[in-house]
Amino acid sequence: MTQLFGSKKTPVTLLAASIAIALQAVAMPVFAQTAGTTADDGVEETATAGDATQLEAVRVVGYRASVEKALDIKRGEAGVVDAIVAEDIGKFPDLNLAESLQRIPGVVIARDAGEGRQITVRGLGPDFTRVRINGMEALTTVGASDQSGGSNRGRGFDFNVFASDLFSQLIVRKTASADVEEGSLGATVDLRTARPFDYDGLTIVGSGQASFNDMANKADPRVAGLIANTWADGKFGALLSVAYSERQALEEGSGTGRWANGPSNGGFSAASPFAAARGANVFHPRFPRYTLMEHDQKRTGVTASLQFKPTDRTEFSLDGLYSKIDAIRDEKYIEAISFSRSGTGKPQTIVRDGVIDDRGALVYGLFDDVDIRSENRHDEWNTVFTQLTLDGKFEVTDDFTLSGKVGTSRSKHENPIQTTIIMDKANVDNYSYDYRGDPYRPVLNYGIDPLDPNGWTLAEIRLRPQYVDNDFDTAQIDFNWNMSPGFRLKGGLQAKDYAFSTRELRRGSEVSVPRFANGSFIVPGALTGTGNLSGIDGSPSSWVVPSYEGIADFFDIYSGTGTFALTERAVNTRSVEEQDRGAYLQGEFSTDLGSIPLSGNFGVRYVRTKQASTGIATASGTPIASTVTREYSDTLPSMNLVAEIAPDFLVRFGAARVMSRPGLGSLTPGVTVNVSGGARTVSGGNPTLDPVRADTADLGFEWYIDEGAMLGLGLFYKDLKTTIQPSREVRSYASSGLPASLLEGTGATVNDDFVFSVPLNTPGGPLKGFEANYVQPFTFLSGVWSDFGIQLNYTYVDTEIQYLTASGANSLRTSLLGSSKTSWNATLFYEGQSFSGRISATNRDDYLIQVPGQEAGFTEDVHGQNGTTVIDASLRYKISEQIELSLEGINLTNEPSETWVGAGSRLPLDFSETGRQYLLGLRYKF
Repeated sequence: MTQLFGSKKTPVTLLAASIAIALQAVAMPVFAQTAGTTADDGVEETATAGDATQLEAVRVVGYRASVEKALDIKRGEAGVVDAIVAEDIGKFPDLNLAESLQRIPGVVIARDAGEGRQITVRGLGPDFTRVRINGMEALTTVGASDQSGGSNRGRGFDFNVFASDLFSQLIVRKTASADVEEGSLGATVDLRTARPFDYDGLTIVGSGQASFNDMANKADPRVAGLIANTWADGKFGALLSVAYSERQALEEGSGTGRWANGPSNGGFSAASPFAAARGANVFHPRFPRYTLMEHDQKRTGVTASLQFKPTDRTEFSLDGLYSKIDAIRDEKYIEAISFSRSGTGKPQTIVRDGVIDDRGALVYGLFDDVDIRSENRHDEWNTVFTQLTLDGKFEVTDDFTLSGKVGTSRSKHENPIQTTIIMDKANVDNYSYDYRGDPYRPVLNYGIDPLDPNGWTLAEIRLRPQYVDNDFDTAQIDFNWNMSPGFRLKGGLQAKDYAFSTRELRRGSEVSVPRFANGSFIVPGALTGTGNLSGIDGSPSSWVVPSYEGIADFFDIYSGTGTFALTERAVNTRSVEEQDRGAYLQGEFSTDLGSIPLSGNFGVRYVRTKQASTGIATASGTPIASTVTREYSDTLPSMNLVAEIAPDFLVRFGAARVMSRPGLGSLTPGVTVNVSGGARTVSGGNPTLDPVRADTADLGFEWYIDEGAMLGLGLFYKDLKTTIQPSREVRSYASSGLPASLLEGTGATVNDDFVFSVPLNTPGGPLKGFEANYVQPFTFLSGVWSDFGIQLNYTYVDTEIQYLTASGANSLRTSLLGSSKTSWNATLFYEGQSFSGRISATNRDDYLIQVPGQEAGFTEDVHGQNGTTVIDASLRYKISEQIELSLEGINLTNEPSETWVGAGSRLPLDFSETGRQYLLGLRYKF
């Protein structure tokens, strides 16, 4: 039997060396006795051995070096792991962490304003993925437009808070082990910032880039720097890194606000000549519109680290992380609002002519008495994330180590200004829309001169500041006992307190607007501006909008007095507190099964969760604060095995029981009534929801063909015991029994149709699929061709979940939300002596974003998003050992975002483009 945990003179196998390298890379205790070292220039020099053969050191640099390091980490882990490693400090492969993660097999991303925001792993969405920063669980949330989900009040991690320059390594753990904390069904993502002991002596790095977006037609700066040093013969070290970037983006497109049938919201006028539009099986867009969003964001990040190693057996690390993203967003719309309103809206609208296609969609319509709306929404928000972590390790003996960690993190999202100013023109004749061409680029004819600033009535002024906080306090202690040369026992205790809170303020009545100086509600032309589409063709491509600055100043809307006084909107204020107490015990072994080396781990984790959910419930028509507490526990066994069938061929098997806590929004007691434009929803919470639990199994085959080359196939299966989903139903507000007082100031009436939803634990279903992965540097070729290499991966995911329909019956089985059936990534890279480059294509298939949908009478009641293929490229030229030039391109094909309604009909929902991004940079390393 080959020894792994014995004397320092014990020879190691190839697998043991890989494990040592991996653990050294993530700053964990090294239990193999031979490990790689890192030279001054970031080059990995790895000494590995087979059963009796010592291989020569291999020296690689640049992007290829990062690929090899990532494979070393993958190879050395017992579970199924993928990694991305910066080839050198400040040279992370992508500008955004989510966009880097999408290059890992099984990982796909969702974007906001063209930038990666959240990830889905093996078909399981952001709420099922946990993120740790320097070993501590954390959660960051940001704001967004309504069509991108708005402010994040869930458990999904928003990666766009951070600049990638702050991190040196990402590890995605796709299988569970007892020593990794619970909460994930898809993956646990470990983010690691740099530490001073990662470098040899004084290291100074600085970089700067100029970024240009071709749609916004604006240039922005991006800078980063790092300084690190060690003293006292490597016993003490300090590091400081900073990153700052600005980004101005333009997002343009169109939207329908969903599709509704003829009878909805009171139906079209009975005097309509085109009477077919009033049919229950004929659908029209609820508010067809053009959209224009101007994004301006600034991102600042700082990391600091102190390391102290007083003896060879003791080491302490203190790590701090600060990141802040500031954003200003202006959204401008022009739309036909009466199609989604009862009363004086849709029932007054006359349908003069139309075209109904074979899907039952009214794709062309000509109307009279249509209310036209122009909106200008201004958002100012920021998220500040802070984390402080102290960890230490003490080798009590050669075979027994104690380690501990204590830390705190906070994500504080503030949206103090979310203001929408709306002006209307009522009863306009000769309005038409036409979706018969490109359905995502409709022709909208408003029957008026859309640039005429005269005759618009001030209709609403919405003030909706909102706030979201997420706090973690964590402490843990672990032991590591090498009980024999081939067996190690690990265990530990963890205490984690998590607190989530959100609140919103609003005006007492958003439809109560003041009069202008002449005593009327007619907006003066001087208090208007324009919205201008530039990247897409609109009809019209320009229109008048209310001036945000002009009207805000004219009425002093932020005075906080009179009609502009703000009060807490109780139904949108809630909190969740959780106390998680866990313990684990895990054995790690290495033995020989006949002539086959076999290693792995097996263990069990126990966790108890105490939960308190606070929200607003409605009792006898009166909103009252309500807190519901509960407690539940989970016992989570896990096992990971690695068989070294041949020196370069590994077979992996993993099995575990896992759990993921319910979404935060689903736990709120009571109901939330929300009116935003034509969107009207009533959502209730369920604080007694059970977690989503699953049994998982993984089988993997990995052939390490050559240094830095690998061919792999991974099969995975997850049996979800339950899922959490809302039961949705469209009906009038009056039918709910809720008090009409909750609608005061919203502009909605009790006769309007609302979408009612309440989350429930529902039957789960199987999730299964496979990943194929191929990495190959072309070192077997001659000449310049030997400097090329490729990375290819492909993932297939098949899910089948039972969904509740509006009637509450189990009659719809389809894919899990956010799950693309197929995804792939392809990268071609070149690493020469002075010149290097790569081009990457990332693809994900179509996926569902809402099941069931919100369409009354719609037979294909789902919302989905079209798949995308995004192409990026990077070129670098090394002028000297210290100076390097770079040129990068992101989204080179200007891939749009397209969402739809109906699995078969695919009626358009939202469409947007954000343009291409180019970056020219200079980097200096001392």
